[in-house]
Amino acid sequence: MDKGFIRLVDYLGGDERVVQSARVSYGEGTKSYREDAGLIDYLLRHRHTSPFEQIALTFHIKMPIFVARQWIRHRTARLNEISGRYSVMKDDFYVPASGDVALQSTDNKQGRSNQDLDAEAVEKVRSCLSEGQKHAYGEYISLIDQGIARELARINLPLSLYTELYWQIDLHNLFHFLELRLDVHAQKEIRLYAGVLLEITKKVAPRCCESFERHRLGGVSFSQEEFAELKRRLDGGATAGTLSGKALDRFEEKLRTGKQP
Repeated sequence: MDKGFIRLVDYLGGDERVVQSARVSYGEGTKSYREDAGLIDYLLRHRHTSPFEQIALTFHIKMPIFVARQWIRHRTARLNEISGRYSVMKDDFYVPASGDVALQSTDNKQGRSNQDLDAEAVEKVRSCLSEGQKHAYGEYISLIDQGIARELARINLPLSLYTELYWQIDLHNLFHFLELRLDVHAQKEIRLYAGVLLEITKKVAPRCCESFERHRLGGVSFSQEEFAELKRRLDGGATAGTLSGKALDRFEEKLRTGKQP
């Protein structure tokens, strides 16, 4: 992004905390690296989530408001955001890079197309966004200078304005956030932030993150019907399966790409 950032403010616990928490029921602490990694793998694979809740991370994040509105859909965290009622907002707006300007996708109601736009059209879009932001901010400052209450002056500021917040979350719920926001169906801008979150978290709990990438990010789940079809093929079944149409297409895509369609 052009003006955003993520920084780790504080954290509690790491890989060892997960292991110690999981073993507390029979009074054993940390064992060898291999045994600890194997235990973390087992816990994550079988979705034993409470040991991962023992780790907490606090981030200071600067992001556009439209990203923040997606972000706070994850209600299992604690946050405090800068207030436009108390502070005069900075002249910081997000303008997409040229390569990120695209048409609406024809087969994805919430995403952008992969079709390239010509350079002239792209620059017109970026100029339109930039000029609109400048106008809105100029009107905002004009109202502030007139002594209008900050809580009223701010209401016409656009979603591209950058906001800042402190965001605290435990590792289990952070992994859930990352699983959703690193998915190819998530908006590109929030995927960029999620990628940085994961890289920072690897410094705190590397073995947990390694297991998460292997079993959750790199894994794929099957429905009951899809699993029956997979078993039928592995058993060398000659009869036709029960999947058909779009359900069969989704199943084939999972096998081909290793991703959730």
